[in-house]
Amino acid sequence: MSKSINLAVLGLGTVGTGVVHLLNDNARELARRSGYEIKITHVGTRRDRSDIDPAIKQSADLMAIAEADDVDIVIEVIGGTTVAKDVILHAIRHKKHVVTANKALLAKHGNEIFALAEEYGVQVRYEAAVAGGIPIIKIIREALAANKIDWLAGIINGTGNFIMSEMQQKNRKFGDVLAEAQALGYAEANPTFDVEGIDAAHKLALLASIAFGIPIQFDKVYCEGITKVSLQDVVYAKELGYNIKHLGFAFRRENGFELRVHPTLIPDSKLLANVNGVKNAVMVDAHPLGQSLYYGDGAGAGATASAVMADVMDLIYVIAAATPSDVPHLAFVPEALSDTRILTSDEMQSGYYLRLTVKDELGVLADTTRILSENGINIDAIMQRDAHKSGLAPVIILTLPVIEKQMNAAIKQIETLSAVAEPVVRIRLESLDE
Repeated sequence: MSKSINLAVLGLGTVGTGVVHLLNDNARELARRSGYEIKITHVGTRRDRSDIDPAIKQSADLMAIAEADDVDIVIEVIGGTTVAKDVILHAIRHKKHVVTANKALLAKHGNEIFALAEEYGVQVRYEAAVAGGIPIIKIIREALAANKIDWLAGIINGTGNFIMSEMQQKNRKFGDVLAEAQALGYAEANPTFDVEGIDAAHKLALLASIAFGIPIQFDKVYCEGITKVSLQDVVYAKELGYNIKHLGFAFRRENGFELRVHPTLIPDSKLLANVNGVKNAVMVDAHPLGQSLYYGDGAGAGATASAVMADVMDLIYVIAAATPSDVPHLAFVPEALSDTRILTSDEMQSGYYLRLTVKDELGVLADTTRILSENGINIDAIMQRDAHKSGLAPVIILTLPVIEKQMNAAIKQIETLSAVAEPVVRIRLESLDE
């Protein structure tokens, strides 16, 4: 095969090594599909790797690789938001197409990066940045292009989903499961990005942008992690017919868009409630299609390398046609991106699970329901458990959807009641109805 496409892989960690192995394993099939011999000509690495084909040039000079004449596509899998940003911008200015798995970089600097790519007539592809091997970016940008997306909800962090699944299925405490996740390599030694929801918020910012045609606005995503979810609440939710999942949501509302990441009760009858382990899934509600669910591996060398090479294959078709891609970076043509406002946390709307720890006294339930009613909050269910030896009893209340500001006011008033012994625990609740 006389025609060839040359790749540079910057970073030889788990993902970069996975890309090299995938290309070695599937080179013939990729050539048959693309009509090109796909070769890695350069890898960016701080130390020489003896397991890499000696014909591939190895160097720590990433900028030199990004501008090399024998590179058509730069694959950035080094991570971070400093060096990665500089090298991607450098590659774009030298008219190289770019593939990246770097959700943190795109969530913070994607608007700038995509604008520069438009200026230089090249493409930046990022399927691997969200949900690993699930082609959710391509689905929303292309397969659902004829639809108006009303909302999407996703399990988009495998570490958080593993922890919540173990707590749900085996009645294990958060700390114990986190330690296991770290031992298995699912969680980093410093797991903050995963368990505090930051990783999921990066991904949600990208999904919301391509779903609604708005600029990437990571700083306006409401973000709440899973560190405060207790086993007690997982058990009570199960008794009420719900599972607790760590979800990202993007809603189209009449007065703006709502972007949020937090633990959520969802009915155990829903497909999304039964996505367990390190798997990811994204549910999209669109018109006229309705609801659709996309499921698969959200991380790992194989899943991420698969997404990276899918982007490479798309770019080969762009190069072969010798014209810019017809698919905009953020699904909508740049001049059509909307400046519709992102709602504040006070304006968010959802149902709620509330757990009160109260003294076993007459009238406390009546006072609580009165306060909720006075704040315009409708109760869907109440469950009161027997008092503990301490004389304190848990009361669980499920509410219908309400504006967060109203719930904030109600909780503040409830916590002033003399019979309420501890701060109210709240977890949002979504039915995921069409």
